[in-house]
Amino acid sequence: MEFSLLNDEPVTGPGDDLLGTGRAARELAKLLHDSRAATPLTLAVDAGWGMGKSSLMRLVDAELLTREGVHTVWYNAWTSTGADALEGLIKSVLMRFDRRFLRRALRHVSERGAFYGAVRAALTLGAAPFGVAPLVDRLWRDLSVDAASRNAMRDALLRLTQEWAESAPYDTRRLLVVFIDDLDRCSEETVLAVCEAVKVYLDVPGLAFVIGCDRSALGPSGLLRDLSPAGSAFMEKIFQTSYRVPVPATAEVRAYVDRCAERSGIRELLGDHLAELVALRSARNPRRIKRLINGFGLECALNPVWESFSAEAVIRVLLLQQLYPDFYRVLLARDGADVHAAREFLRYRAARRVLSQPFARPAEGTWPVAVGCLLAYDLLAPEPDRPDDWGPLLARLEEHLPTGFPELALDANFVRLIEELMALTEVDDLVGQLQRGAPRLAPEPADGAPEPGSSAVPGGGRPSYAGMQVLWIDDHPERNTQFTERLEARGARVWTATDRTRAEQVLDATRIGLLVSDVQRGADREAGLSDLRRWRESGRYTGPAVFFTSRTTPNREARAEALGARFATSGALLFRYAEEAHEISGS
Repeated sequence: MEFSLLNDEPVTGPGDDLLGTGRAARELAKLLHDSRAATPLTLAVDAGWGMGKSSLMRLVDAELLTREGVHTVWYNAWTSTGADALEGLIKSVLMRFDRRFLRRALRHVSERGAFYGAVRAALTLGAAPFGVAPLVDRLWRDLSVDAASRNAMRDALLRLTQEWAESAPYDTRRLLVVFIDDLDRCSEETVLAVCEAVKVYLDVPGLAFVIGCDRSALGPSGLLRDLSPAGSAFMEKIFQTSYRVPVPATAEVRAYVDRCAERSGIRELLGDHLAELVALRSARNPRRIKRLINGFGLECALNPVWESFSAEAVIRVLLLQQLYPDFYRVLLARDGADVHAAREFLRYRAARRVLSQPFARPAEGTWPVAVGCLLAYDLLAPEPDRPDDWGPLLARLEEHLPTGFPELALDANFVRLIEELMALTEVDDLVGQLQRGAPRLAPEPADGAPEPGSSAVPGGGRPSYAGMQVLWIDDHPERNTQFTERLEARGARVWTATDRTRAEQVLDATRIGLLVSDVQRGADREAGLSDLRRWRESGRYTGPAVFFTSRTTPNREARAEALGARFATSGALLFRYAEEAHEISGS
């Protein structure tokens, strides 16, 4: 089967409008056109990440360009930094004016200055017979040369814009609509510079601004949380009105998933139920839907693991990977249970159904499964004549299960996905192959990419662990290579051990600043916890300890806490704990 990637570009025309945004675009365009006499004005197109702000703005742009006397210009705030954004936005507006108006404005500004300025202006005008860029550059230099010129900038821009707007060869005034996108992705300095340009210098008749942003990200609890009261009041004045992009209706999202899947070539693999699951689990976010579908295509096309298995099995595992990433990490783990996580979950669900209904007759076949589930964790089978004990027994069972299982048991879509996956005869082979090929945890960002939760040293570099001694205990050290190499690249000395004997040799000979351990080792599901308890009680090791595993359970977490240890379920957490250990050790 052939796959093709879906691009993430905004919609630019009605033919690509899969979510019916065109109606809102037409109404917004009409509102802007009919409000030209009320300019200046600023409209916020408000929505979260991936919810279609840019697409709606592009459709509004397309609608405006069909109307007489309306001109548009785009400015992506994300492409500028700090004070450069002020210059970049003003220049973008100036570039949209005709050359004759720019020449007239430059001559007027120069006449207000010294004779030397007028001579320079004449030379500029004579040397730039083509294009507007030299005129814009010269006009900006003259208007921003000093504080006095800055004070006159708004008057100059007002005169220029009025002359341009009133020069239309028809009855109505010209209107320039300035689209500013991605403002909420910028730094605080850039946001303030753009807002200064809009409100202080470009707040003139003939201009309307459409700003795409998530307004909650620009609020007092977001990006601009450190603003003074006066600054917050200034920001409140920027927008005259906002249009909150609505979350697409369920039917629209479902149709969107179908069309994206058809374009990418995976529609037949998804089927109705799985397409519905993608729609529900994507939070009805168009960008997330595209990324999910692209992920399916890339995995199927590039990962050799999938070649030996049916498309039905592959697509369901990939849905777990994309939609339930925490569970997927547990699925790849090889510790803590006698079966893989998908089978363990169904076993738990059967036990849950029995134990939560002590007075009901168990469904056929569920009783032996429930009893087997309890025995797998050394718990006794429920006694039929003591139904009051069944609830506490379920609670004790859940202490030994991955933390998210109880919540997942209430997710009907997840349950159905697991049931469909487990109904396939090849599932155990597929999961086994994934486990054998998987690292201890999901891959982390390469050096140079930010790690969530990891701080940087002054100057933007990575934290240094220079001089810190790390002992890493795992009976499969090859699974941790990417993490041990990164620790060593930052100055740590990493000792590895595959069992307790070797670990104790290192502990006796070296002052260890951080101990990293697995939990299950071979058939011993509690090896890591037992070893640490032994070393704590004997005083052999009293320093920071981290259990590095995808599988956390309430029981494990409680036991680790009692030993003064923590769990790291990601590389980001591991490196954060390593930084703390380095500070404690004073290496």
